Amino acid sequence: MSRIGKQPVAIPAGVTVTLEGQRFAAKGPKGELELQVRAPIAVGWGAEEGKTVVVTRPDDQTENRALHGLTRSLVANIVEGVSQGFSKTLEIVGVGYRARVQGSGLRLSLGFSHTIEFPAPKGISFEVPNQTTIVVRGADKQQVGHTAAVIRAFRPPEPYKGKGVRYKGEYVRRKAGKTAAS
Repeated sequence: MSRIGKQPVAIPAGVTVTLEGQRFAAKGPKGELELQVRAPIAVGWGAEEGKTVVVTRPDDQTENRALHGLTRSLVANIVEGVSQGFSKTLEIVGVGYRARVQGSGLRLSLGFSHTIEFPAPKGISFEVPNQTTIVVRGADKQQVGHTAAVIRAFRPPEPYKGKGVRYKGEYVRRKAGKTAAS
């Protein structure tokens, strides 16, 4: 049995879950998300209806075992997202590199001849506590991670001076530059 898949998902207070066939939907203070569960996997109520959700599989086939743990993780992420939300923090390193919130989107100056206007996708909000820090927030974990990756891809950190956009705490392996011939 999958160690992750067999664990029940607790439903916190303030979150409403609906189960209709292969459709799992959750609504909470941070938003609304839904998941279409693949056919052999079933999502149902746990011991107490409304308190926990349990993911089950019909047999021990390899594909069903893999889907079991995946589905349970997706359900848990949806429940956590609508109750608490997710965030990713990005740091900008470089002289003159900065970010600011403009409307609901971002305006980035990353050393190009132009500024980059990045509109916020639906369900995502940006926070810029200072000019070199960007916080991406949202209820959908996949969308938050994807949006942070798109912003990082505008100017990934380079290995010689370390300039660029990086995740908070990301280690950038530095290379030695050219040395003069003696």
